[in-house]
Amino acid sequence: MDRGSFGVEVILTYLLFKISDPRSIYLSRGNHETKNMNKIYGFEGEVKHKYDINIFNLFLELFCELPLAATIGGKVFVTHGGLSSMDDVTLGQIRSLKRGCEPPEGGLFSDLLWSDPQPFPGKMPSKRGVGYSFGPDITEKFLSANNLNLLVRSHEVKDEGYLVEHGGKCITIFSAPNYCDSMGNKGAYIHFGQDLVPKFTQFDAVTHPNIRPMAYAQGMGGLMGL
Repeated sequence: MDRGSFGVEVILTYLLFKISDPRSIYLSRGNHETKNMNKIYGFEGEVKHKYDINIFNLFLELFCELPLAATIGGKVFVTHGGLSSMDDVTLGQIRSLKRGCEPPEGGLFSDLLWSDPQPFPGKMPSKRGVGYSFGPDITEKFLSANNLNLLVRSHEVKDEGYLVEHGGKCITIFSAPNYCDSMGNKGAYIHFGQDLVPKFTQFDAVTHPNIRPMAYAQGMGGLMGL
């Protein structure tokens, strides 16, 4: 929602698509769809600038109700961050997590939003300070235990817009090209056909109105850069 300065337009466009075709449009919660992250990185300031605090509070209610994960065809697991430090996590446990609240500081809920893959086996606390880094063995164990084939997640900029890791069983997909108008990365999305084989489409950034990234973020100069 809040690294760029058009988060309001992004979420309203999504909601209009959802209203138009509710059975075809889905959104899972990310680590930035929280009150604290919205305050730090600018979405709160953006909504207050364009609307008011009442509209911002409605967005917070929406974010708290978003699902934390999804499956595609019963074989592809999709979440924003990654896997948990907990052993033997099941889809049933994830399904039973209470929504309608801000994320706790740790545990399965938080791990799904914050964790990242690592190239070597095992798991360790994340350098982000929240969540965990998990290796290919952790991915394999989770997928096998839940009769899944593939983990798809986001949460990290990738030069080509995506990265396939963990022996082809973990894909990071990142759809924001030239992140923060400075990274020079491509964006990408995945299309899954009936065979559930991922097909990637890459794209470049396009020109947008001359408002710098995080123009509404607290501690970032506020609107002075507009």
